[in-house]
Amino acid sequence: MILFLDYDGVLHPDEVYTRGNRPYLAVAGELFMWAYVVEDALADLPDIRIVISSSWARFLGFERAKAALPPALGQRVIGATWHTGMKVSDHGPPLRYPETVWDRMTRYQQIARWAKRAGLSDWLAIDDNDEGWPDTHRHHLVHTLSATGLGEETAAASLRAALASRYPRKDDDDAPASGLINGG
Repeated sequence: MILFLDYDGVLHPDEVYTRGNRPYLAVAGELFMWAYVVEDALADLPDIRIVISSSWARFLGFERAKAALPPALGQRVIGATWHTGMKVSDHGPPLRYPETVWDRMTRYQQIARWAKRAGLSDWLAIDDNDEGWPDTHRHHLVHTLSATGLGEETAAASLRAALASRYPRKDDDDAPASGLINGG
């Protein structure tokens, strides 16, 4: 399974800006302060891979965006929804980061495009941006609030529930009752 992971508004509040090409959090807290929620949720699910669906890949580059994650998450990353091969638009004034096709897509469109190209049916996204998500694909989204991300227990519980519905875990209660060994 693939987990599409946004950073801002998910792993820390969305108030992230760059200074000298380095991201910083402009509110109380620290970058990736809620990453442990994803780490914990994936701890017993080693086959889940991550695709970065954050603008960090666009503005910092894939390798820097991947390296910014805690190691337990970074080692799971296999790609990003944005890549350098996306064509630059010729419209509008020159920008520090010229507009691309990706910039004109909703986050859902970015993710759906990647999932379709990869032939995925089993995927999940964690994002604070739910613009354009059709009702038919809402089951693929764990929606967070921009200011509280996965730091809000409701969002963290939604992530755990979404993973549990895809990967049910055996409880000890499901194990057969032990009986007498060799008849007594």
